[in-house]
Amino acid sequence: METRKLGYTELKLTRIGLGTWAHGGGNWKFSWGPQDDQSSIKAIHKGLDSGVNWIDTAPVYGLGHAETITGKAIKGMAHKPYIATKCSRVWDDKGNITSNLSKDNIKKECEASLKRIQIDAIDLYQIHWPQPEEKLPEAWGAINELIQEGKIRYGGVSNFNMDQIRKIEPLHPVASLQPPYSMLKRDIEKGLLQFCRNEGIGVVVYSPLQKGLLTGKMTPERIKELPPDDHRKLDAFFQEPLLERILEKVSQLTRFAIEREKTMAQLAIAWVLRRPEVTSAIVGARTPEQISEILPGASWGLSQDEVLYIDNILEN
Repeated sequence: METRKLGYTELKLTRIGLGTWAHGGGNWKFSWGPQDDQSSIKAIHKGLDSGVNWIDTAPVYGLGHAETITGKAIKGMAHKPYIATKCSRVWDDKGNITSNLSKDNIKKECEASLKRIQIDAIDLYQIHWPQPEEKLPEAWGAINELIQEGKIRYGGVSNFNMDQIRKIEPLHPVASLQPPYSMLKRDIEKGLLQFCRNEGIGVVVYSPLQKGLLTGKMTPERIKELPPDDHRKLDAFFQEPLLERILEKVSQLTRFAIEREKTMAQLAIAWVLRRPEVTSAIVGARTPEQISEILPGASWGLSQDEVLYIDNILEN
């Protein structure tokens, strides 16, 4: 699989990274419902065997569980994938999630992540959310110290805007930004992508399939059958009046993909990767079969005419 250099770093990431949000399992605030751990591990192995060279995870996914599963999946590998994880989201013994950007907390979180994933250093350590914003300089200072200590290789940010990145850039270079980006969520096209390009910041986007809506397999009936603890039930995109409009667009786009002997999911991935600023797209997969379907999207280069046709569907 093709790789691209991440910002100023020496990391060369495949165009698709494995996302592990759903590997956290059920019974936490932002879960995707129950998930079989062995299926998660098999999905990771399938992705790595197919050429994917990096995994994105976070402590808050399953309140530590996704990182633990990632550690089990890569344990004993002679050539481990690049590991990207995050900090700032913490929880209490009742599962209540809050944000903590203090220096002491970030260093504590880093040690916990290293232990769960069973690695000596984290390749890309990202501040998950910029909250509270006044603590960003302190948090980024902690990231810098962890780099000097050899516990992480590079520091990145997730869900930041331009002003928030500018606030911390003078303290230490920002390796990457991880924002949401899909056919249905295009906010980063309004200056943020160009800003990252100008600053030499790599971009690894998440939710290119918009939590499954852009797979072509989601229906109102399927949404009704989602487990009670699947956070998507509360997502406005999965509810009316937006849902009907979204599914109509997806129906048109699916026909476009089928005419080219591709799937809707492959189209959604190819579409986000069309932007030169995007280093890689993080795609979650709960089974090996899902891995097999999504990977061809990384090598589908959309023509300018195809992009214009798709944009016309999305905008009108």
